[in-house]
Amino acid sequence: MHRDLHTLPKAHLHLHFTGSMRHQTLLELAERDGLALPDSLVSQWPPQLSVADEKGWFRFQRLYDVARSVLRTEDDVRRLVREAAEDDVRDGGRWLEIQVDPSGYAARFGGITAFTDLVLDCVRDAAESTGLGIGVVIAANRTRHPLDARTLARLAAQYAGRGVVGFGLSNDERRGRTADFAAAFTIAERAGLALVPHGGELRGPDHVKTCLDALRADRLGHGVRSAEDPALLSRIVDADVALEVCPVSNVALGVYSDLTSVPLPTLLEAGATIALGADDPLLFGSQLAAQYATMRAAHDLDDATLAELARMSLRASRAPDELRAAALADVDAWATSGPTHDLAAPVT
Repeated sequence: MHRDLHTLPKAHLHLHFTGSMRHQTLLELAERDGLALPDSLVSQWPPQLSVADEKGWFRFQRLYDVARSVLRTEDDVRRLVREAAEDDVRDGGRWLEIQVDPSGYAARFGGITAFTDLVLDCVRDAAESTGLGIGVVIAANRTRHPLDARTLARLAAQYAGRGVVGFGLSNDERRGRTADFAAAFTIAERAGLALVPHGGELRGPDHVKTCLDALRADRLGHGVRSAEDPALLSRIVDADVALEVCPVSNVALGVYSDLTSVPLPTLLEAGATIALGADDPLLFGSQLAAQYATMRAAHDLDDATLAELARMSLRASRAPDELRAAALADVDAWATSGPTHDLAAPVT
């Protein structure tokens, strides 16, 4: 008997926009417009993925691009955001920071500013209808020119305090030169945004150091491979840089062979701040509560440790102080309640 992880209040800090789409929504939108989907997104879902080489990442990115292509109307975008919020609320979410690269949608929705306006409007509606607090992280694509990243950083800065809470850098971290994006992060930093680049998943500790030195990261998207360098991990702990660890996607992409190999205990023992995230549920078939369930099962975590993981996610977030305080109090209440049957399936 364990406490139900769906009722554990938590923040979700690593969720990509298109990757948050429900599988059923993908199928329905594709059918509506007569779009053919690959078998790996239909009969073989969730797809078998590995990005150990460039070809593997290309296949992963192609599936992501196919999924993005079904978003054709403003109502489609509104549905995606509302359903992502509903899914997080079902999983105990109190605060969500959803990450989006507006340039990936600009051609269909009138440009990066128009699309950002649309997303923020959808976020306001979803927050009102579900009660979930939601912030937006605008992310640059590291496979594009660093000047594009500066444009997005200026866009994010314009919306700081109006729904945008952070600035990130995503896509294959083995591509491009991370230090070339430093100017974009300086723009975001001056605007008071959280600096949340991807690093330390497909590349190891040296890339984490670059994210810290060149981009001055407040949090690291993934960062899990910091466990390979004790001195670096100590630096991360001392600097209070949070790690957005996404266990199921780490295994699905071939970073680790199985869930027991995800080095969460090493990170926790070092004192690192961890925020578990689902990354791309559409491609990995796993939502927020399942990240806690898989780590509970893989590492025999007790409820006190799981409660502390939830607290860390809230503390590392850009949630409003009042929301954070209320959620933290509810985590304490969860931790002192009696155990119940846990409905959180390990990988769903």
